[in-house]
Amino acid sequence: MRLGVDTGGTFTDFAWLDGDGRLRIHKQLSTPHEPSQAILAGIEEMGVPKNTAVVHGSTVATNALLERRGARTALITTAGFADVLAIGRQNRPQLYALVPQKPEPLVPREWRFEVNERVSAQGEILTSLDPADLTPILEQIAAEGIESVAVCLLFSFLRPEHERLIEEVIGNWQLVINNDQSPMTNDPLPITKPHVSLSSEILPEYREYERTATTVINAYVAPLMSRYLQRLAEGIAPRPLAVMQSNGGIISARAAGRQAARTVLSGPAGGVVGARFVAGRAGFDDLITFDMGGTSTDVALCPARLPTTAEGEIAGLPLRLPIIDIHTVGAGGGSLARLDVGGALQVGPQSAGADPGPACYPGSPNRQATTTDAHLVLGRLDADHFLGGAMRLDAERAREALAELGRAMGGVLPESAAWGVVQVANMTMERAIRRISVERGYDPRYFALVAFGGAGPLHACDLAASLHIPRVLIPPAPGILSALGMLVAAPTKDYSQTVMLQLGANGWRAGDGDSLAVALTELWRRAQVDMAAEGYAPKTLTLRASLDMRYLGQSHELNVSLPADYQSLITNPQLPVTDLFHQAHEQRYGYRQPGATIEMVTARLAAVAPVVLPELPAQEMGTNQAERAVVGRQPVWFSPVTPTDSLLYERAKLRPGDEFQGPAVVFQYDTTTVVPPDWTARVDGYENLLVVKRET
Repeated sequence: MRLGVDTGGTFTDFAWLDGDGRLRIHKQLSTPHEPSQAILAGIEEMGVPKNTAVVHGSTVATNALLERRGARTALITTAGFADVLAIGRQNRPQLYALVPQKPEPLVPREWRFEVNERVSAQGEILTSLDPADLTPILEQIAAEGIESVAVCLLFSFLRPEHERLIEEVIGNWQLVINNDQSPMTNDPLPITKPHVSLSSEILPEYREYERTATTVINAYVAPLMSRYLQRLAEGIAPRPLAVMQSNGGIISARAAGRQAARTVLSGPAGGVVGARFVAGRAGFDDLITFDMGGTSTDVALCPARLPTTAEGEIAGLPLRLPIIDIHTVGAGGGSLARLDVGGALQVGPQSAGADPGPACYPGSPNRQATTTDAHLVLGRLDADHFLGGAMRLDAERAREALAELGRAMGGVLPESAAWGVVQVANMTMERAIRRISVERGYDPRYFALVAFGGAGPLHACDLAASLHIPRVLIPPAPGILSALGMLVAAPTKDYSQTVMLQLGANGWRAGDGDSLAVALTELWRRAQVDMAAEGYAPKTLTLRASLDMRYLGQSHELNVSLPADYQSLITNPQLPVTDLFHQAHEQRYGYRQPGATIEMVTARLAAVAPVVLPELPAQEMGTNQAERAVVGRQPVWFSPVTPTDSLLYERAKLRPGDEFQGPAVVFQYDTTTVVPPDWTARVDGYENLLVVKRET
């Protein structure tokens, strides 16, 4: 038995695969001050047995970065490089800002220390590190109450000996920190030695700023994550605990505590994995995933594969670890609506969250309109059917909030204000989908839109119509799909190593093919050791190798997957992967350079252990009897002019083979689906709701 738990900004979602193979779902209001409280409460309410394995998608690391409430962190680096964090890159996110503002470094200047050591770009030790030089640094670290230390030395990805020596000296150091209280929980902290993050372990790649920033991010959040996971593991004991990574795989709680930077997008990653699982069974390979929750919307484009990147960003800081390529915007069910200084309507990125919640939530002190309030006023939500009737919404409070917004907009009716809120939110999400598809050379018309999250099915058909996407797939339990994704995610570990090798039209330079083989063999050796420690035998692992490649002279790379028999290809002068790179470059940038020298910058290897997928067989398709699921009718606004009389369906009463036409609204425990007038919905054998646009 397995339990997937996804902590969101408004709700904590549970997907439990019980001993009989049945999928049971539950939603619990999140407890942002201590996320484990909602998890423990949900486990108790569901009656989850003690022999159930728990996989958790956590927001602890994400929130610590967004709110700048991480551990007190120091940086130890090579002499002359203490200001790498502050200098950063010359990128300008705000092109026309006269005085651009860069995020403050996570480590202040007084906690950035330098040591006298040096390694050349060829991996030769020019100046050896003297351990005695660390004594005054460690004394200041102890005096300042530093909880975590990031170690990032120049070219340590070639020669990690000096970083390992620093870790050893800190481990043997007698002084300890004594910080008064945790910035997350205000609980007294135990007296302990600082956590140590080595760049040669976290990110053994070139580019000094990105490597330093990623190592610092890990150091900044690791102590918080370790303590949180320890409390959670003790609370759910004896149930084993694993954690979802940003790359779509899972790792043990112990490993997640040490390399917490790998978990900053664990919740959204679970959604993409879950979407591919349900859509794949339904026969769809090319997907655009659309996950709209209470605070934000996450979108990803999956062209028959899981999209990954090593060029992520969190809180304005580079995170060069393998993550699912997800684009996030601040548009959710709890997004607050307001007028900006110019009088234009804005929706988000600020959110009402779980506390206080939208104005229509019972007992909420919030009086500001949100997207959820707008849907309730427009008839797209029903006060008596929210959370399967477990939470009754206050329609009058929602109308008051929209009436106040309407007065600020010049005296428009609450329904008109609500329509405007929904349209502005749609525009924000439409731009996000265009960014991951059209701007990257993909035509959305050839993809299926998989909508999930608590609010995704409310907006899915509107977005699909704007983008000319002909098919929308609503999973059976869209509100908890991220939690379901954690049940089907495989144990995975990623490894990388900068290689800097060249392949010209006449093949390898002398020895470069052998160097790549050595690098990949070393990554495989590390994968065997680490996965064995997690309990997985080497012969059970699946390997996925890839290369970051570029034309010689370019400054950024494209990742190209190697075929399964990559080891035999390495020694082949006519390496077929060059053709794959040319194709990938033309797909992304519109041209290729067949005769140019190709530079292979970084070798990557993912080791994936087997996972037992839930056996959820297809059901026999019946005859169309959708009328059995009709529970009423009400006016619903599908245009700004007038409402349309629409049928209301209860999804639990729909069966495979049922089909109905819009306008309609479908209620279920974890979400509500809106079917516009020119769309048709049918239930497939896996109980997905497939909504397609009718020909006009």
